[in-house]
Amino acid sequence: MVITMDRRRSRLSLWRTARAAALARTARAAGVASLALLAAACAELDEEPVRSASLAAHASDWREEIIYQVLIDRFADGDAGNNHRVASAPGRWHGGDWKGLEEGLPYLEALGVTALWISPIVKNVDTDAGVDGYHGYWTQDFTELNPHFGDLASLRRLVASAHDRGMRVILDIVTNHVGQLFYYDINENGQPDADVHGGGEDGRLQLEAVNEYDPEFDPRGVQARTSPGKSGPAPIVFRHEPATNHLPPQPELFQDPEVYNRKGRILDFEDVDQLVHGDLPGGLKDIDTSRCDVKREMVDVFVRWVELTDVDGFRIDTLKHVEHEFWRYFTQNVRLQLAAMGKTDFFMFGEAFDGKDDLVGSFTKHEVPAHPHDEALGGNLERENADEAEGGCPGAAPITGDSVDSVLYFPQAYRVFRDVFRDARSTRRIEELWDARALNYGAEPNANGIGVPPLKALVNFIDNHDVPRFLHVGPGASPFKADPEAALKNALLFLFTEEGIPCLYYGTEQGFSGGDDPANREDLWESGYDTERPLFRWIQRLTALRRGYPALTAGEQRVRWSTERTGEGDEDAGIFAFERGEPDGDYALVVLNTHPRKQSSTSFNGAAMTTGLTRGTVLVDVLSPEKKTTRAGANGAVTVKLPPVSGALLIPEDQIIHGL
Repeated sequence: MVITMDRRRSRLSLWRTARAAALARTARAAGVASLALLAAACAELDEEPVRSASLAAHASDWREEIIYQVLIDRFADGDAGNNHRVASAPGRWHGGDWKGLEEGLPYLEALGVTALWISPIVKNVDTDAGVDGYHGYWTQDFTELNPHFGDLASLRRLVASAHDRGMRVILDIVTNHVGQLFYYDINENGQPDADVHGGGEDGRLQLEAVNEYDPEFDPRGVQARTSPGKSGPAPIVFRHEPATNHLPPQPELFQDPEVYNRKGRILDFEDVDQLVHGDLPGGLKDIDTSRCDVKREMVDVFVRWVELTDVDGFRIDTLKHVEHEFWRYFTQNVRLQLAAMGKTDFFMFGEAFDGKDDLVGSFTKHEVPAHPHDEALGGNLERENADEAEGGCPGAAPITGDSVDSVLYFPQAYRVFRDVFRDARSTRRIEELWDARALNYGAEPNANGIGVPPLKALVNFIDNHDVPRFLHVGPGASPFKADPEAALKNALLFLFTEEGIPCLYYGTEQGFSGGDDPANREDLWESGYDTERPLFRWIQRLTALRRGYPALTAGEQRVRWSTERTGEGDEDAGIFAFERGEPDGDYALVVLNTHPRKQSSTSFNGAAMTTGLTRGTVLVDVLSPEKKTTRAGANGAVTVKLPPVSGALLIPEDQIIHGL
């Protein structure tokens, strides 16, 4: 507790210092230097920014939650007073805010949502190269709120109102990088340039274009270069452009050039050095997250936001671009500090935007090193627990292999939702992916975590803000082989009945079909928040069924049928079936036909699907209008025939909840 209280005092000091610097910058930008303004600034520091919210645990089993991912700028405009720089182009600010989301909670409650994943809240670069920072991933100040979305009072009201409705709130955070806040002064002339270098070596004209905001990766670090040649590491120069909020970052630690890796833009995402130490395209400057002072600062900054708002979890951006050892330190110290304040069951899940299952899963494993990337970057618990002088970073308790509670299940988004439900490839790939979980994902809960092993709590999703929507048609998208909305409904049935935690991207319930960013970030208000739309009603029904039948949230999962066959003449083409729960307890059997054109069955060459059910057990398809029944035969054999692109949810007759 002594360590926790010391860290809390440090956070408050950090907050006051950062806020004072921010207020002084605001005064200078406005051309005001009066003592009255400075006095007001000091008074503000002693008020709301340092007063904590009342913290409590608002979730018991996160598998019971239904997450709704929302870009604040695109959900609802509740306060015209913060509509700065609003325009209609997809890459501009559109005016959504926390008040708008609070006012939209009844809409989400009607849909069946129980947890909100909201876009990052901190102050960002406002606009850069003609594109706005409406998404929240271009941090400028970790300690200030984004004024486009509201103030601390409006954010607190959103969180409190969600809690009053039984909803949790998950905060999106970024630790890997800041926005385009500095340039590499490669030619050392003190101004940002786009230069061309080269000559006629070997009789050929060799030219290289260099943009000092976004130079290409160099493993030595971006090099300075003048007419005599290269001259060592290029200095960095922070921008001072208040109109677009291109200002030195806060807290002050992030104004130290040594805090950044300074190697330039990633060219090869398969190269570990570039992946972890390179700037993301667009000039997003990569932070050296191996440093102990950075680790501690990040813990302090984000624990403080929990103290101020009582949010219930973090969705963590760019997981694979940061060392595994950072996540071990960050997650364990966040949990310890929050638990000491009464905030337990705090859910932390990360985004490793990748289809490689072993890489994605490695961030949930307790072995150290957890992956070849971890080994290549020096992951070693003995060193991580050593003194700072020896390359370690002691925390509030010894560092173990614990890490994030879960990850966004990107491999499934690609191999299942895209390949099977959209492109009608074989369902065997679902079973193969699921079989790999035991090898690739953590099998033990984290200490002080959510109490569920990561492999049982994967965050399942169909699409999100970084990929085209499921319904997208056009360049870059494979043609649908079946009716697009029918395929989406079948995918949604799978999403809401499989093991893990379902996550719905905003607008899916309204049939949004945008392509790549920013087209997939539509304004929800354009839909009129239609609660009668068939997709809205379908999701509403599925969320009710998931919440109503315990087998669908916490039940064990077993595959009962998958197939390599996809042909028109194959009896089981496109069939996939799995059980949730136990035959002698809470139980559900899910059967899906993903074939776009033919009726298929859970049988082949005279052999029917077997289950763990007792012979004679009557199952009711709760999705069929007539509540069709099926009786289990010998060895629990169950034969289900389904039309193309459809599914069945079978519940034992004696467990049926009438009205669902």
